[in-house]
Amino acid sequence: VQLQASGGGLVQAGGSLRLSCTAPRNIFSVFSSKTMGWYRQAPGEQREFVAHITSDGAVVYASSVRGRFTISRNNSRKTVWLQMNSLKPEDTAVYYCHQAPQGWGQGTQVTVSS
Repeated sequence: VQLQASGGGLVQAGGSLRLSCTAPRNIFSVFSSKTMGWYRQAPGEQREFVAHITSDGAVVYASSVRGRFTISRNNSRKTVWLQMNSLKPEDTAVYYCHQAPQGWGQGTQVTVSS
């Protein structure tokens, strides 16, 4: 699976970023049937779950981001987004797009300055 993540950057605390992940080589029926998610990995830490959205639109968030982050998808565009608001320095990490069960994107760096 080829997943292309983008949208990371440097932002001040309290700011917002929107991450995007596309799967250009997926056919529509494959993409639309898969749970898509985001994980993150801070320096020296293990990769951790951030959010996912199932094929029928059900969403789950890590407690650390609930209420601040929103995951969404558009199957016809084979794209999933992560809208991140009220960012905190502890959100600094490389963010990875994931397609169940084992598809990973290349990661995009998010840095939140205090």
